[in-house]
Amino acid sequence: MSEIKKIAVLTSGGDAPGMNSAVRAVVFSANNLGIEVVGVLRGYEGLIDWETVPLGLDDVRNINNQGGTILFTSRSERFLDQKYRHIAAENLRAHDVDAVVAIGGDGTLRGAIKFKDEGVDIVCIPGTIDRDVACSEYTLGFDTAANTAMEAIDKIRDSSVSHGRCSVVEVMGRKRGYIALWAGMATSADAIVLPEKWDGNFDYIINALRKRHTDGRNSYLVVVAEGVTDAGKLADLIQKETGIESRVSVLGYIQRGGQPTAKDRMYGSLMGAYAIEILRQGRGNRIVAIKNDILVDYDIAEAIGLHNNNLDSFQYQLSLMLAE
Repeated sequence: MSEIKKIAVLTSGGDAPGMNSAVRAVVFSANNLGIEVVGVLRGYEGLIDWETVPLGLDDVRNINNQGGTILFTSRSERFLDQKYRHIAAENLRAHDVDAVVAIGGDGTLRGAIKFKDEGVDIVCIPGTIDRDVACSEYTLGFDTAANTAMEAIDKIRDSSVSHGRCSVVEVMGRKRGYIALWAGMATSADAIVLPEKWDGNFDYIINALRKRHTDGRNSYLVVVAEGVTDAGKLADLIQKETGIESRVSVLGYIQRGGQPTAKDRMYGSLMGAYAIEILRQGRGNRIVAIKNDILVDYDIAEAIGLHNNNLDSFQYQLSLMLAE
């Protein structure tokens, strides 16, 4: 890779708290090396349509505490088509952009590896509340989302106690159950339903609630990851099988918003700075990752080849023990 003089930074896919911290760190680190930065709006869509803004220190100085992403984001169907990836690459070359820093989740990674065929050097930063990028033990946004879910569930539980109900709370995590596991453990849920462990059998949930009802409990909590099962139908089944009045709450997009936690701000800053260091070293087509709380990086193709089926079994088993 030749000397880097100008880079583009974008955020893609679902927004995640901490993305702004990564953008800020990219700009500050690049500025210290005399590298010009342009911000691409709406992710890969903005590369295709060349929607950009110059980014200087004053543009990003105080964005650490902001949720979402100042660069906006999208999921680009057009970028799946080689024709549009070629247009995006030609836009970069026409504007003398030497490399791209892309912040996002699994879809962003897959777009990046295909972009390599267009001769574009790219470094990715994992930003997704689901924590579902296999090569990294942490992804930006997870801590904030888990804390948001926990705080909401605490409030829902107050109502459950007052009315003697069972609350079934659906949290985000269509393929990975980290938010459900962490929020469920933090709020002492009676049952946690995870995509990694779901076998379609409702009996363990019903039996757990029956036991607690027999023991004299008057309020109950079930946390379920979205996409595992229909939370409303689960609440109806619980009420039918146990006689316990049940209500469903879907937390939805509140989990994506809000001010990032210190952890997401810190990791966003570290990952953004490390992405620029990778480019300074003349390396491209890499993804920044966290392993044993240390910054590392992987070839993007290698990272995509990894399978994220490693929900911490110890954490899950511990959650079952604590629910007894």
